[in-house]
Amino acid sequence: MSADEVTATLCALTGDTEHRTWTSGPGDDTWKVCEGRYREFGLHLYYRDERLSGVAVDARCGPQVTVEGTALVGRTPSVVGQWMEERDAELSYMSLGVPRSDLLGVVVNVQRAHDRLLTRPVFFPAEALDDLPHWFPQRAWEIHG
Repeated sequence: MSADEVTATLCALTGDTEHRTWTSGPGDDTWKVCEGRYREFGLHLYYRDERLSGVAVDARCGPQVTVEGTALVGRTPSVVGQWMEERDAELSYMSLGVPRSDLLGVVVNVQRAHDRLLTRPVFFPAEALDDLPHWFPQRAWEIHG
């Protein structure tokens, strides 16, 4: 499905949507990402060249995603980080110690929920590995509240 088809389908289910286009700069489309935010479903969908290029799942209201029976969404970051360390020899860390598994295609970012931090996974394709911090708009890496 194209970004427009996904948007039309999800908009038919919820009116709480937000769409943005991020570029490398004014008049410069060298880098362009379209973001669809669906608050009711707790999802941020990212598109590059009309293809799905990433998904971020809200820690408080997004769907639960499991890998080998382990839940990744809305958990204590240290618990998920420890699980990732035990299962993935390719584990690395992004800024602020956020764990990243290239094998799983996920960065386990965090999100604020009152006075706690919960896991907010961001999934990415293999082609993002060369420059993952710049694959998504900066907003994708921020700690949301």
